Amino acid sequence: MPHDHAEPHSLLPSDPELRARALETILVEKGLVDPEALNALIDTYQNKIGPQNGARVVAKSWVDPAFKARLLSDATSAIAELGYMGRQGEHMVAVENTPEQHNIVVCTLCSCYPWPVLGIPPAWYKSDAYRSRAVREPRAVLAEFGVSLLETQKVRVWDSTAEMRYLVLPMRPEGTEGLEEDTLVDLVSRNSMIGTALAGAAA
Repeated sequence: MPHDHAEPHSLLPSDPELRARALETILVEKGLVDPEALNALIDTYQNKIGPQNGARVVAKSWVDPAFKARLLSDATSAIAELGYMGRQGEHMVAVENTPEQHNIVVCTLCSCYPWPVLGIPPAWYKSDAYRSRAVREPRAVLAEFGVSLLETQKVRVWDSTAEMRYLVLPMRPEGTEGLEEDTLVDLVSRNSMIGTALAGAAA
């Protein structure tokens, strides 16, 4: 039986970010989503939850060896110790950057991402280009983000899924040995916990 209107999904563009905006517009126009409630949710994840939670996890791992050991052994439980849990963060794995190995996270199928610790995924994380190139040529992608690695340093790509999400523990910057946890938090960026940046240097 022919339809006299287009299905909503047929109106969506191919680019993930544009698809999200188009879908939001459709839902708002149909009265299924309150724009103010949506903006409040986005603000919560972007500014109140956001990557600040993940930065706190990383900073604590830098100053507390016992916590770091628990984090690398069972990231979900260790992160929950700090009160960070919820949907999209039920099954977490922490992977540590070292002088021998640099880790980078991608979701090749869609955009699986640990919202409770990193907030809203950036647009580039959801892009087709990043999702494909991070697997094929991770060093080239890292170079475009400004990350230069030693030739001897291996790169390992972790494919995030609905069943498993990853948090990269960046290496602690040199010269930060005397800094307290609250100060170290400011050196940890969202990108460094995805693997597309290094932790910031101490002032």
